[in-house]
Amino acid sequence: MRGEVIAIGDELTSGQRLDTNSRWLSAELGVLGIPVVFHTTAADTLAAGIEAFRVAASRSDIVVATGGLGPTADDLTRDVLAAVAGEPLEFSAEAFAAVESRFARRSMAMPESNRRQALFPRGSRIIPNPHGTAPGIDVDLPRDGAGNPAGGRCRVFALPGVPAEMHVMWRDTVAPTLVTLLPDVATIVQKTLKCFGAGESAIEAMLPDLVRRGREPAVGITAHEATITLRIAARGRSAGDCHAQIEETEAVIRECLGDLVFGAGDDDLEDAALRAAVQAVATVASIEIGTDGRVAALCAQAEARRGGCAPVYVGGTVEPLNAAGDPAAVAALAAEARRRFGATCGLAIGRRRPGPEGRDSIDMALVTDAGTTLVEHVVGGGPLLAGSRAAKAAIDLVRRTLAASPAAAFDRLARGTARP
Repeated sequence: MRGEVIAIGDELTSGQRLDTNSRWLSAELGVLGIPVVFHTTAADTLAAGIEAFRVAASRSDIVVATGGLGPTADDLTRDVLAAVAGEPLEFSAEAFAAVESRFARRSMAMPESNRRQALFPRGSRIIPNPHGTAPGIDVDLPRDGAGNPAGGRCRVFALPGVPAEMHVMWRDTVAPTLVTLLPDVATIVQKTLKCFGAGESAIEAMLPDLVRRGREPAVGITAHEATITLRIAARGRSAGDCHAQIEETEAVIRECLGDLVFGAGDDDLEDAALRAAVQAVATVASIEIGTDGRVAALCAQAEARRGGCAPVYVGGTVEPLNAAGDPAAVAALAAEARRRFGATCGLAIGRRRPGPEGRDSIDMALVTDAGTTLVEHVVGGGPLLAGSRAAKAAIDLVRRTLAASPAAAFDRLARGTARP
């Protein structure tokens, strides 16, 4: 079974917006064991859409599309699917009631243009959208063009382009439907592990033949701003069978990677750092230079996710670029953060400075009762990612230090063995 992903929108074909939906959907289809062999991006025109879907239907078994389901004149996905299917658009009272109710719950009058979102090609199926006004479309398309079923059918799932809506619709409706189409698969369970402190290729090299095609359970690896995500996907006769496979593979991963693994599921690095602070009965404050307040922002967001518990990140400031020019000055700032906010741990990030062989670096300091730890973070990832990676490295310094015993953490980090 071959898959294809279609992304629709002038903002994508013009380069004004990055297509992240196709990447996400490809990973999800891969978890189900459906390899994606083509990505297509089509403009908001009837001709471009018809060509994209006809070609996709001729070569793929499953097509998942995003975009073009809104109420405006350039939202043409429903018209495109009707044309390729060779069926007229029909009004769905059920879909219309769902769209209308969303406006009613917000005490807003529904524009007449939103009636378009209740039109579906005859014979298609509605994909409910619990968080938006654009229901999705589940339709069979002929392989050899409209009206010619000789080559069989291609199953198409058209979803809105808003990621938050699309993700829910995929998980609630599309993925369960696809599982029923797969041969000899009763259950699919997946788990994600989050890592920080080594690159994608380095982590893959540390795992003994886990990230390879055809392995069961499958292990996929992706990277985003220096955070590495490992996804374990198991297929089996029951959920218990799948969980057993996942537990065995997860144990191998954790043994190989050690404290590079900081969490699972929706965990972010800052969540793990604050969790370590809670366990250590510690509080954290920060002073930043050159990272545009990213540490404070990420830690504040993590505090909000903790849901009203006593704060462990107690404050932070952003200083001008001339505030610290060497490691000793950065260490002094860390002590100042601790004093200023009454925290047990003071974190400071210095400004970027040139190093040997043209290598730029950022000094980071953490002051705790165990002493002062200085770490040099080598700048990487280009100018767009350098600040984000540096902020994460500083947060990871807090996580690693507080997760270890104070003496052991100080000794290990002072010797420069931490992975910034």
